[in-house]
Order: sequence, then structure tokens, then C-alpha cells
Amino acid sequence: MTEKATFGAGCFWGVEMRFRELDGVVEARVGYMGGEVDNPTYEQVCRDDTGHAEVCEVTFDPQRISYESLVRAFFELHDPTQVNRQGPDVGRQYRSVIFSHDAEQEAVAARVKAELEATGRFSRPVATAVEPAGTFWQAEDYHQQYLARRGGSCAL
Repeated sequence: MTEKATFGAGCFWGVEMRFRELDGVVEARVGYMGGEVDNPTYEQVCRDDTGHAEVCEVTFDPQRISYESLVRAFFELHDPTQVNRQGPDVGRQYRSVIFSHDAEQEAVAARVKAELEATGRFSRPVATAVEPAGTFWQAEDYHQQYLARRGGSCAL
């Protein structure tokens, strides 16, 4: 039986590529979550017209990889101290966010975030939000496995 996890960590192309590399991840697809508009388009999200974040929805086998391992991988693949941006990508759509699918995921995400903050690893506070998952709107087909189809590498 598989479970879902949803993460926003900047441009979704690199996030998807990195999660696909993890043993136990069955599927990763990119899309939008956390906004106010049904069926948002990439253009709307990029203009910040909808409030959505670019996200990667991860389907995983909890017998092979734990949700906590996914959360820890999420924190390693981006700078969680940046507010509404990742590198050159700026806007709410690029915010650092974990969308929890149940109370257990919310507790794990909050605990791992607090542990990371307590390490003193970062000079700024961890800005990652932990929010309840809403509707996942799958991004347009040309965004799915974008980097893999172009022989690109992950810049994260």
C-alpha cells in the first residue's frame, strides 16, 4: 500500500527529479497546491494570480522509505530559510512548504523542522511552512519529468 507526500521547494522540475532518485518512491509528479483557484494553469501560477505553490506529489512505499526520510530529503534539496523564493526563482509559488496529508505527517514534518532549527545549521530561521494538503492540481504534461526528458541535471 502506498502513501502520498507533497512538497514545495522552488521550481518543481528539480524537486521531482531528486525525489524520483530515492529508493521507495513509486511515482513523483509535479503540480500546484495551496491556492484559491480551481484548475490553475502554469501561466496563472507563475504570475502569482492563484496563491498556489509549485509542488511535487510523491507516491511512496512506506515499507521501503519512511515519510520522515522524505521530509529529511526535502530539507536537504533546497534552502529552507528563503522566503517565497529559491535561488533566482522569486514569488509565493516558489515557497518552501510541506503539505501534510494527515495528523501523523504534520507531526513528523513539524518535529523534523524543529530539529533542523535547533541544530543552528542556518544563520536564518527555517521558513518552511507546514500546512494541511489541499487539492493537488497536476501540472501540464510538458512539465512532467521535464529535466529527465531533456537530459538535464538537477540544479538543486
